[in-house]
Amino acid sequence: MKIRPDQLPEKGYFLLDKLEHKELPVFLRKYLNKRTTISIVFYGLNIFFLLIAIFLFVVNFQQEMLTNLDWAYHYFIGFSIAFLLVPLHEYIHVLAYKSQGAKNTSYDSNIKKFYFLALADKFVANKNEFRIVVLAPFISISMILLLLLTISSYNWSLTILGILLCHTAMSSGDFALLCYFEFHRDKEVVTYDNVEEKASYFYGRNIERKTTARI
Repeated sequence: MKIRPDQLPEKGYFLLDKLEHKELPVFLRKYLNKRTTISIVFYGLNIFFLLIAIFLFVVNFQQEMLTNLDWAYHYFIGFSIAFLLVPLHEYIHVLAYKSQGAKNTSYDSNIKKFYFLALADKFVANKNEFRIVVLAPFISISMILLLLLTISSYNWSLTILGILLCHTAMSSGDFALLCYFEFHRDKEVVTYDNVEEKASYFYGRNIERKTTARI
């Protein structure tokens, strides 16, 4: 959006939440656990990939294609690769921010609380812009992995599925932020980051209802 944070009140926006980044895990769990379409999709994707993993395990057990140790080894490799994809995941967030017009982008992380952030300082994003930023890494990485899954050998399919399982679970924060927007769908929500304060702000304004005059 071509609007500065200080212009939001005069445009009818009011503060909904100030999210201090140190409180991010609590904030994300709160909204991911609310019953929204986004949360249902997120948990559905996790269950779907888990069922595929169970299916492959059953096939392995019946056909004795791999030993149980080999099966676990390939999934472990997949989980490890998923963690190595974190920098790429955040970089795609930044690219998505830039595609929407953000200029001052940066990164933040807290290893102890295990969260990683791509930030766009004082860039106000509306729902559609923020959706693009949030979903860009999950969709792009998942699509590549699903394509590789269709052409890979059995051994590699286990590794790729391990990456999918772990990466989907690790994208919970992205889906939780979308849940926030859906939870406040009765308002026109926008958000921006303040890097200096290490906080993100969420503003909303009442959606104007168009009425049709009757003659």
